[in-house]
Amino acid sequence: MEKNAIVAQMRQLIQVLAQHNHEYYVMDQPSIEDSEYDQLFHQLKSLEQQYPDLIQPDSPVSRVGGKPLSKFENITHTVPMLSLGNVFNQDELFAFARRIEERLPNQKIEYDVELKFDGLAISLWYENGILIRGVTRGDGETGEVITQNVKTIRNLPKVLSSETIEIPTLLEVRGEVLMPKAGFEKLNAENEAKGEKTFANPRNAAAGSLRQLDPNVAASRPLAFYAYGIAQCEPPHGQNTMSESLEWLTQFGFAVGERHFVCQSIEEVQEKYEQINQERPHLLVEIDGMVVKVNDLKQQQQLGFLSREPRWATAYKFPAVAALTTVDNIDWQVGRTGTLTPVARLNPVAVGGVTVSNVTLHNIGEIHRLDVRVGDTVSVYRSGDVIPKVEKVWLEFRPNDTVEVHLPENCPVCASPVVMPEGEALARCSGGLYCSAQRIEAIRHFVSRKAMDIEGLGDRWAESLLHLDLLNDVADIYHLHEHREKLLTIEKMGEKSVQNLIDSIENSKKTTLASFIYALGIRGVGETTARMLANTFQTLEALRQADLEALKKTPDVGDITAEWIVDFFQAPHNLEVVDRLLAAGIHWDAPVAPSRQPLNGESWVVTGTLSTMGRDEATQLLQALGARVSGSVSSKTKCVVAGEKAGSKLEKAEKLNIPVLNEQQFLEFLQQFSA
Repeated sequence: MEKNAIVAQMRQLIQVLAQHNHEYYVMDQPSIEDSEYDQLFHQLKSLEQQYPDLIQPDSPVSRVGGKPLSKFENITHTVPMLSLGNVFNQDELFAFARRIEERLPNQKIEYDVELKFDGLAISLWYENGILIRGVTRGDGETGEVITQNVKTIRNLPKVLSSETIEIPTLLEVRGEVLMPKAGFEKLNAENEAKGEKTFANPRNAAAGSLRQLDPNVAASRPLAFYAYGIAQCEPPHGQNTMSESLEWLTQFGFAVGERHFVCQSIEEVQEKYEQINQERPHLLVEIDGMVVKVNDLKQQQQLGFLSREPRWATAYKFPAVAALTTVDNIDWQVGRTGTLTPVARLNPVAVGGVTVSNVTLHNIGEIHRLDVRVGDTVSVYRSGDVIPKVEKVWLEFRPNDTVEVHLPENCPVCASPVVMPEGEALARCSGGLYCSAQRIEAIRHFVSRKAMDIEGLGDRWAESLLHLDLLNDVADIYHLHEHREKLLTIEKMGEKSVQNLIDSIENSKKTTLASFIYALGIRGVGETTARMLANTFQTLEALRQADLEALKKTPDVGDITAEWIVDFFQAPHNLEVVDRLLAAGIHWDAPVAPSRQPLNGESWVVTGTLSTMGRDEATQLLQALGARVSGSVSSKTKCVVAGEKAGSKLEKAEKLNIPVLNEQQFLEFLQQFSA
């Protein structure tokens, strides 16, 4: 690379990092994930290592953070609150250990391993056992005095006392202020109920609480303090190790992390890291890694500090929940109902413990909202088992030759026109059953368990049948018995397999009206809606003839779904397939008399834990009586069934004066329909 290009790249990274340093350290309003920041920082650090003569004077690699606000009194830390270096995998962890071993030859090295809290770092000053000052980390050199807010934290000792050890004349304790998961969820639920702002994550909630000028705000929030070290102590505390010093703090009433290990080797550190990564969802607080420290305090002194961080400690980060990569291409996939879904083909990147190369962009509206283009650098998020998604486009790194993405005019599979009715977010192919993409998906849906429940007709065999022109639409399924000899030519389709498939098809002819409606794959008609349509119209012919107004009166059918149902039954090729299915012998029992549907059209909600039945069973019982079971409470809700630990739904029902039945009352209510 040319010198000017390298400098330009450095300047660009410095500018982006400066912006996010300000948001994180000063405003407490980070707009990117820590893992994204780490990647940008390491890009710059790597460039500086390669080209040390080009290092810029304002590089954040040699600084801790931004400048604090002036809303609170500012104070200089007697002992700087430096940040930690990061490692992201086993190789980097072992390299950290090798550097320590090189500086401490022939010495036994223990490691203190603690949770890396995702909170707000603060310093607490005690004089003669009395808390006199609480200070934010700020930029590491200077912080803000937030004593009045710190004193509202419930688990933090305001006065030190101990029956076994002497109270120091001066003690400076370092730690993190957090909002435990349970408190965070409760706070957001309360704020949502009051129509107030909710927080994106516990760290933002904690930081926002501590940096309020009114201490009553902090007092009202479920904050907690966890100690992780001692900056100063007079007289000296006399402890020899990091782990001992933390245990010493607990004797004064300080909380430390709920997991804490002393490891005899770096290999054991790796084991504990893997263990905690598995236990992470069950911890009381949010963490984003582990902190690994040399346990012996004298060894810490021997190792000393770099300009920005200690040599004797590092943060071992968990796999990133966000990662940066580039968009190689954007393809359009055609779904069962003809919906066109854009998919970003990415330069493969590790995020959340998996390699991600494809991410759905959902629809053309989302593409335009993000303004994502081929060639862009994007942030891909993945947390836990959540499907990866693009959350951010880095315009700072956009190539000059990118072009805006538009909806294709024709289906990429069958070349039929693509349509997107006004008011809809999703575009779709107009090819219907003629589009091969829709045909295979329509068959897959038709034979599924909750539809016609045809065992043995999996994707592989369905594709083989399509290839042999035996299965051009779902009606052809019921004529496969006429082609037994061709079926036997398919690989792994022996006599027994063929007979089992034919038997399964024959058995599927006896079904229910609700299952048949669901099997047709009408847009917007899921299992519940199909059941409501069957309950309301009682016969397929009545449903075929239903107009918009009649459909809109059906529980669980909105305006758009009603239009889709009308469109389906007005399409000649759809009616042809339906007629062929009925002619093949598909049938169901006569409709249940309306008098057997006492709750027809009523909206019910089931919440909390029921001891005598699951919520699914309660839902099925209500649906059998004609009720629509919703997942949310509204003014249209007829009644709420509330089990143990019923939360916000119960509160909302009471607020709206909606009738509520406890489990016993619900069982008594059902008794009247059991005769």
